[in-house]
Amino acid sequence: MIPDSAPKMIAATARPGYVVRVMFADGEVRDVDITPLLDTEVFSPLRNPAMFGQVRVDEEIGTIAWPNGADLDPDVIYEAINLGPNKAHIDVLAPSIAA
Repeated sequence: MIPDSAPKMIAATARPGYVVRVMFADGEVRDVDITPLLDTEVFSPLRNPAMFGQVRVDEEIGTIAWPNGADLDPDVIYEAINLGPNKAHIDVLAPSIAA
């Protein structure tokens, strides 16, 4: 792992309202609202609840991913709280206690 990169993601769970709950190895928990991304070509299939619910951590590339190829990088999820109106919104639920 390169310095200053996000810890490994260990779990991803689909939640209501196009939110993915992501758990990191250091105990950090973040909710990622992907609603603003649903108008993009790669994320639009996730409007289907069955497809959205198939989110998982891709161990090989270290992202959260869906079967259609949509994915989100852990560094983006870990570092950003609000990326702007056309980006995913990220809420910290359980901040890491490690400084």
